[in-house]
Formats: sequence, structure tokens, C-alpha cells
Amino acid sequence: MKLVVDMNLSIAWIDALERRGFTAAHWSTIGPQDATDEAIMEWARANGAIVLTRDLDFGAALTRNALIAPSVIQLRCGRVELERHLALVTRVLSEHGGPLEIGAIITIEDERVRVRILDPNPIS
Repeated sequence: MKLVVDMNLSIAWIDALERRGFTAAHWSTIGPQDATDEAIMEWARANGAIVLTRDLDFGAALTRNALIAPSVIQLRCGRVELERHLALVTRVLSEHGGPLEIGAIITIEDERVRVRILDPNPIS
């Protein structure tokens, strides 16, 4: 599984994710630091990557535009700490690989994980 880690998360996530068998790149090594969310999403879509972010705008853009890719994992925890939240992210990647492959927004909160499958044919 390939991930692109948004600018709002530490570059330290890359080594931690790769040690657990995931392919990961921090956006700072891919494109400009002031890139729009749309540019990051387009890169992720073109490269088959999942976006890992703290930003709710990615999920909102997917929903607003009725897109099914890229999948997004949103960390909605008070203070995101690599040591504390890496196990949660790893578990989500392992347990929810199917939805992430077909298109999903997964929100990780301190007390729960919510999975929303992105429907290519939403009912209006």
C-alpha cells in the first residue's frame, strides 16, 4: 500500500510507515509545500496513493465532487503523536485495505474509527 503524507504531519511518519511494510512519501519530497489540496489529491490519484492527513478538506473535496479516489485517512485526534497514533494508522491500513483500494474516507479519532465507502454513483 502506498501513502502520501500531507504537510501537516511530520516527515518522521515516512520511516515509521516504511518499517511496517508500507510505501510512503512526504509531500515535501514530491511537490511544493504550498501546493493545493487538489494538487496533492491529483498526484495521489495518478500514483495510486492514499492521502494521510489531519486536514478535513480532502474528504470534503471528495464528497463535494463525488470522487472515489484517492482514498483519505484523516487523523482527527487532539494532538497527533507518532508514537501514540502509528499503531492506529497501521491497524486501519491492515484492517481496511479493501475499502481503501476501492475508495474510502477513514477518520481516526481518539475513541473510534469511522469508515465511509465512496460511492461512484451517489443518489441525488
